[in-house]
Amino acid sequence: MARVTIREFQRRKRAGEPIVMITAYDYPGARLVEQAGIDLILVGDSLGMVVLGYDSTVPVTLEEMIHHSKAVVRGTERALVVVDLPFMTYQLSAEEALRNAGRVMKEAGAGAVKVEGGAPVAETIRRMVQAGIPVMAHLGLTPQSVHQLGGYHVQGKTPKAEAQLLDDAIAVEEAGAFALVLEAVPSELAGRVTQRLHIPTIGIGAGPACDGQVQVFHDLLGINDDFLPHHARRYGHVADAVRSAVRSYADDVRRRAFPTAAESFGMTTASETRAPSGAEPAPRAGSAEHQAAPVPAEAR
Repeated sequence: MARVTIREFQRRKRAGEPIVMITAYDYPGARLVEQAGIDLILVGDSLGMVVLGYDSTVPVTLEEMIHHSKAVVRGTERALVVVDLPFMTYQLSAEEALRNAGRVMKEAGAGAVKVEGGAPVAETIRRMVQAGIPVMAHLGLTPQSVHQLGGYHVQGKTPKAEAQLLDDAIAVEEAGAFALVLEAVPSELAGRVTQRLHIPTIGIGAGPACDGQVQVFHDLLGINDDFLPHHARRYGHVADAVRSAVRSYADDVRRRAFPTAAESFGMTTASETRAPSGAEPAPRAGSAEHQAAPVPAEAR
């Protein structure tokens, strides 16, 4: 089965067909979302918060991203897998960014990488694209810059910030990015950026005017049910189902209702080891018959 390519998303932009993107971080998750018809999977550095227990995306390492991306790629056949380059793996120089992006493509088997930032990373994007690495850009709320931004706040709310975001969007498009994630920006601004660009925009907390939407797997399914971002909607309550199933298992163990004979194994019976009817039993090792058995010609 051929994988979806970046050309498909460019076609959808022109045709006005919405693009659906979701995160995945492991083999079973990737299999499930692909079976549900998702064409674009992001192995986001959000895994630091929803899978690894960090308080932000900043501590995530390149090795952790590669490790999880390998599992996602193994769990898919058709979806285009995009992988976040984590904090400080592409900011120091274009050469280092190219080296690290190359590792993600070669070792994880990713179809593209994603980087945060606008004009300051445009040359880095250009270098990666020239080397044959598809790049998705990311503007608005950029989680790797959470400390500089002073928290997770909506971006682009002032005329100056709006103008800067639009300039950055044009810069990453001109550098060769094949798509742009817009996170936590006003819907009206996201709509203007979407109309201005020739590449598709993927929104997360950026309103319905974007060419597509992306959500975090755990938010959508209600796995981490102690918090729901403003931009997310729960389509399932997996945490409730998991707790209920595990409680039932624990109760059955404690009252000795599990395992039963149906989940157990018995001793091997004589009838199961008896030779088939009409067959001669094999000679025992060390017996006269065994010692006298002819040696195959090929073993002489």
